[in-house]
Amino acid sequence: MAETLFLPENATKAESYEALIPQIEALITGEPDLYANLANVAAALREAFGFFWVGFYLVKNEQLVLGPFQGPIACTRINFGKGVCGTAWKEKKTQLVPDVDAFPGHIACSSASKSEIVVPVFKGEEVAMVLDVDSDKLADFDETDQKYLEELMGILGKTL
Repeated sequence: MAETLFLPENATKAESYEALIPQIEALITGEPDLYANLANVAAALREAFGFFWVGFYLVKNEQLVLGPFQGPIACTRINFGKGVCGTAWKEKKTQLVPDVDAFPGHIACSSASKSEIVVPVFKGEEVAMVLDVDSDKLADFDETDQKYLEELMGILGKTL
């Protein structure tokens, strides 16, 4: 795969994801290094959609630990069940948050973050990491993002 993404102009969000996901899959297929793959996935998502922050937190020693990301500096460790990321880990399901200030226990790594989606990545039945995507706009994520990011994280989970 080349280092250039090909995305349709004037596409809907769904069309953009449908064009992007096979490119990301081709990018990570055959690459055994997890951190290289996570870095490329984060970069591709940020490049394609212009998200404020995109990155991964990996489960290590009963905490989520910051992994590869694109965007401003971030919180380094998040406890189980804490904030949006810790809740996604605990509940083993995607958290779609239109207004982070209204989320009980939100961890404000950046005051510029206004909405967030966090998608767990599974290794077998257990959460191995979470994808965290933040926007500087309220209600920037919807069911379309959830559907395609869950599909993408399912592909990524198969590489673990």
